[in-house]
Amino acid sequence: MDLSRALDDIKAMRTQMARATEFRGYGPLTFGLTGLLALAGSVVQWRFIPIPEREIIAYLWLWSGIAVVAVTMIGVEVVMRSRRVHAGLATEMVEVAAEELLPSIVTGALLTLVVWRYAPESVWMLPGLWQILLSLGVFGSCRTLPAPLKAVGIWYLCTGLACLVFARQNYALSPWAMGVPFGLGEFLAAGLIAITGGRDEEIEQS
Repeated sequence: MDLSRALDDIKAMRTQMARATEFRGYGPLTFGLTGLLALAGSVVQWRFIPIPEREIIAYLWLWSGIAVVAVTMIGVEVVMRSRRVHAGLATEMVEVAAEELLPSIVTGALLTLVVWRYAPESVWMLPGLWQILLSLGVFGSCRTLPAPLKAVGIWYLCTGLACLVFARQNYALSPWAMGVPFGLGEFLAAGLIAITGGRDEEIEQS
């Protein structure tokens, strides 16, 4: 029991250290690629799903698939990069990052399912809601990220609200209401990460 308590205390201390350490597990290249992926998704929707209101399932499969690919790419990089940059605290740093961001991702997935199943007349709101939820995830992560990355959260909040105001009626589920906000948002994240990333060698020594 004493050994178990000691291990729990050590785990709690390491987690607390991770919460107080600036997270450097994100890399700019992957965010740039996910931005390109979002723009490519818009082109695919424009070409193959010209009237998404009549093909809701195809629309949801397209953007859900893109989201899964993007999250997987970022997640793999976070694990690999954290092992190199954060060394002994890598596991705790990844756990803290997931704890901050995953709630918005899971909420977005559940919200999509509920709206599609029980309120299909409100599906047009999903692009704006997805962006607002992502902004909340970014704001939640900013406790351990460089301060300039708050701009990414502000971007997604503004574009999400704009989608709710303008991307409706004739413009409902427009491919550009997804590709442009997410594409430019990921490019913004990539640029800010590149600027604020610092030198990994210094982080490894700290």
